[in-house]
Amino acid sequence: MTRWRVPGGRSVDWAALVADLGTALPSDFRSLAEAYPILVVDDFLSVSVPRPGAEASWASEARGDEILQDLYEMGDTEDYVPYPQPGGLISWATSNSGDVFYWRTSPEDPDAWPVVVRGDNGDWSEFPVGAVEFLAGVYGRTIHVGGMPRYFPSHDPQVLGLSDRID
Repeated sequence: MTRWRVPGGRSVDWAALVADLGTALPSDFRSLAEAYPILVVDDFLSVSVPRPGAEASWASEARGDEILQDLYEMGDTEDYVPYPQPGGLISWATSNSGDVFYWRTSPEDPDAWPVVVRGDNGDWSEFPVGAVEFLAGVYGRTIHVGGMPRYFPSHDPQVLGLSDRID
């Protein structure tokens, strides 16, 4: 992944993002987002990080997760609720088969937020780790997410970094 690291950081305006979103984000994710652009692991899992200058857009997408809201209204979210409800879910990654990776915004300290996965098959899983530890565990095959394809990650996972350039 080091080849995708941005020298000097990406300069995300975290104060603007917090103002738009209504909450701070976990420090491990902020460090990841400062160091790397959007990452795609094995052409399957995409980690969404805010782009410098587009923080409001990232916050808007996090606050307006229509699919999660629809599932909640249909009673298909187990005990999970959409953000900005207390303890609500904020998405930070997706897979190309429809899995979504969230933080559960409880407890109050963002660094203690667990990762929640909504599998495309409707399964929900919660992991008592942050986003970076979760990604490292999935990448290193020490964390297994039920319902994920057996081939993910591959034995030689490839990571692609997508540019911050807006065309």
